[in-house]
This record gives sequence, structure tokens and C-alpha cells, in this order.
Amino acid sequence: MKQLIALSLIAASALHADFIEKTFTYVFEETTFEATVVYAQDTAKDASLPGILMVPNWMGPGERATERARLLADDEFAVFVVDMYGVDIRPNNASEAGAAAGFVRGDRALMRRRAQEAVNQFAALSGSHPIDGENILAIGFCFGGGTVLELARSGTKDVKGVVSFHGNLDTPDPAIAQNIQVPVMVLHGADDPYVPKEQVNGFEEEMRAAGVDWQLVSYGGAVHSFTNPYANNPGASIYHERTAKRAYEKMDEFAEEVMGLDD
Repeated sequence: MKQLIALSLIAASALHADFIEKTFTYVFEETTFEATVVYAQDTAKDASLPGILMVPNWMGPGERATERARLLADDEFAVFVVDMYGVDIRPNNASEAGAAAGFVRGDRALMRRRAQEAVNQFAALSGSHPIDGENILAIGFCFGGGTVLELARSGTKDVKGVVSFHGNLDTPDPAIAQNIQVPVMVLHGADDPYVPKEQVNGFEEEMRAAGVDWQLVSYGGAVHSFTNPYANNPGASIYHERTAKRAYEKMDEFAEEVMGLDD
């Protein structure tokens, strides 16, 4: 890519160009969802921006998620901010977020269906926005990281790859990793108390057994939410600028490879 997305979110927010942000609703399995597509205004003339499908952390869609989408979009991507909960669920605190995420995580088949429908909705925007609906990378943060891994486990071929940032790695049925058709990258804080070594080991065994094209990068000194400038729970969930920069650079490299982008 021409420019690494390695600035902190706060700094990038102050520096970003004007963005086009379109929010729309769709109905899936009797639930109404609200998603947002974001891309730089000066790229609107382009016919086919590669896409990033972004699943936010457990707080779901909101201004902070859109802020991150602007950072990711820069002048190269269209970013689709996914709603995994439905319009009636917008957590205001950790307790509400835990309940919302727990409901979705408790039904992985539902999680996979909702994630795939988000991919479908994003790709369908190619007719009305400068988006290449056939060149999409799925990424997620925390709860969102676990979500895109489940999307991969669904067997989808509609994304070029998935990237999990400090996401959970467990799954109720590791055998379904046999379905994975796309490359997988996990960016993990080595000291993350919410994703212990046993879970990491289980994920590695799952990937090996299924013969997946996978990578796991473990960052020393980082815990949960290391890319989130608003995380501030030392020892558990806290922003780590050095690791955030390295992780975004890794995602850049991965995107260049799987999406066929020029450096």
C-alpha cells in the first residue's frame, strides 16, 4: 500500500480527509440491522475500491467504530462497519456489551449467518458506490475478531481473507475448520488474559488439523484491545501504541498479498 495505517486513531481522526459515510438498514431473519459504509471523498470518482468488512468490538457500531473505519479507509479502501446485534441493541456499557456479544457468541451458526449476510450486503453496494464487491477483506476487533474467524469457518469464499485483532480464538466445534477456504491471520497480545495460552494452542491445533493457510503473530507486552486508544484497564485491556502500529502494518502486508494490491 502507498501509506501504512499505523497512526493512532486519535491522531488520524484529526488528520483525515473528508469522508463519505452512508448508513443504511437491511432486514435479515426478521431482525433489522444498520450498517455504515465509509470511504474518502476524493476516491468517490474511482470505480472499484477494495473493501474492508470491519466487525467492531463488543460495543458494536457507533462513533468510535466509524472513527476506526476512517483510519482504515484512508484513501485506499471502502470500509463497511458491521452491525452484528440489530438496531435495537446498542450497548452503553460493558455489562450491556457483554450480554449482547454473549447472545451472538452463544449461537455460532447465527454469528456465521449474520456475518455472511453483512458480506452480501457490502458486495451489493458495488452497484451504487465505488466498491469492488469481489475484493473484500474481513477484519474484526475483540468480539469482531472472533466473528470473522467464524465467518472463515463457515466456508465462505466471498472474502479474500480474514484478520482477527486481539479476538477470541475458541470455537465450539473445531472440526468445522475443515470448511475454511481463505487465508487467516490472527494478531494476538501475548499477555492477553482473555485469550489464554490454552486457547491459543487449541486454535493452532485446529488450523493445523484442517490444513488452513494461517498465521498467528503474538506480540510481547500486549494484552487485550491493544489497538484501541480508549482501552485503559492495565493488565487486562489497554492500548499499546507500538503493538498497534506493528499489527496494522501486518494487516497491510496481508491485504497486499491476498487482495493483489500494489505496494
